[in-house]
Amino acid sequence: MEQKAGRLTRLPKRDAAVLKRQLSHLQTYLGGIKYMTGLPDIVIIVDQQEEYTALRECITLGIPTICLIDTNCDPDLADISIPANDDAIASIRLILTKLVFAICEGRSSYIRNL
Repeated sequence: MEQKAGRLTRLPKRDAAVLKRQLSHLQTYLGGIKYMTGLPDIVIIVDQQEEYTALRECITLGIPTICLIDTNCDPDLADISIPANDDAIASIRLILTKLVFAICEGRSSYIRNL
């Protein structure tokens, strides 16, 4: 916002650096939201404790959630719970690959039946 208006160059270097860092952080975590045209059909959450805010937001908006549940998570918060080790990359990769293939297969069969 301020960067487009040229106000960022008028600020002291330290303040400009802080604002640029904050802008970069927001762009990293929220940049994809501006391209969304609607709410997602489902949300897959890998680490329930780390993504608790996103999970609560999905519950508030009524978006179904699939959560990989470790021993330190609450399975009652998720619509669909998958017991898994959410710390191991191999475990996450295996489960997400299976979910993606199942979703793609379901979509393709749904489109064929129309």
